[in-house]
Parts: sequence; structure tokens; C-alpha cells
Amino acid sequence: VNHGFGKTIPHMLGITLGFAFLLACVGLGLAQLFARAPSLFVALKLIGCVYLVYLAWKIANSGAPGAGDSVKRPMTFLEAAAFQWVNPKAWVMALSAMTVYTSHADFTKSVMIVVAVFTIVNLPSIAVWCGMGVGLKRFLAEPARLRLFNWTMAALLVASLWPMLASSH
Repeated sequence: VNHGFGKTIPHMLGITLGFAFLLACVGLGLAQLFARAPSLFVALKLIGCVYLVYLAWKIANSGAPGAGDSVKRPMTFLEAAAFQWVNPKAWVMALSAMTVYTSHADFTKSVMIVVAVFTIVNLPSIAVWCGMGVGLKRFLAEPARLRLFNWTMAALLVASLWPMLASSH
């Protein structure tokens, strides 16, 4: 919505490749670490949730593009890739995917297949998300609509944390 499709490409690539790297790391060892030290995973979830609530607050209170408090630029490739490591939803998805979709028979191969499939599906999905944002720009030019949209997106972000916080793992 704020930056256009072209300027957001590095952000999209960062999300895609950052998540792929996180997914591979989870598949190749981090899941076992969390199984042995569940308090580490709980701490990661809580830190990530606090950060996402902070982001929701920033979204809810952001103004129109160019307004004093709005984000000046999209995340860079490295910022978006690094963000995956503090995004609790990314961790839950990675841990769930590796638990559900890997095979003990040929574990390393199945981890790489899961990483490849998620990577192939992730980039076009994020591109559609970005394209929809570009399409919304004109609709959100009216301040009341933008405010409603921002508060709705912030509320949905906070609500998306509930299943993770409610789960016992």
C-alpha cells in the first residue's frame, strides 16, 4: 500500500528466503533443541508476540504514506529475512511443517523437499499479497478508510497470535 510493488521486491525475497533458511534450520536441528529445552521456545514465542503487538500498535497508529509517522521505506532484503527469526508465526509454521511433512525414512531429503515446496509457494503468495496492497492504495486514500483499514489489520495481527498463545507447545 505504502511503497508500491517494485520497491517491495527485496522485502518479498527476504521473507521468502529468510523463512526457507529458518525452515531448513528447524528441520535440521532446532526442533530437537526446543524439544529438549521447551522454555527456550516459550521465551521465543513470548518475545515474538510482544514484538508483533508492538508492530500492531505501529500499524494501527500509522498515517497515510508521506505522513510524518509512517514508514519511510519497506524492509530491506536482510531486514525481512532476519524478521523471520523473531516472528512467532513463522516459528510455529516451521515447527509444524517439519513435524507433519517430514519422513524419518529419508529425513534430510524430506526436509529439503519441505523447504523447496514452501519456498516455491511462498514467493507467489507474497507477491499476490503485495499486489493487493498496491491495488488498495487508491481506495485507502480517504483518511477514514485508511484508519479503519489500519486498525483492522492491527486487530487481525493481534488476533492471529491467539492460537499460538493458547497452544500448550
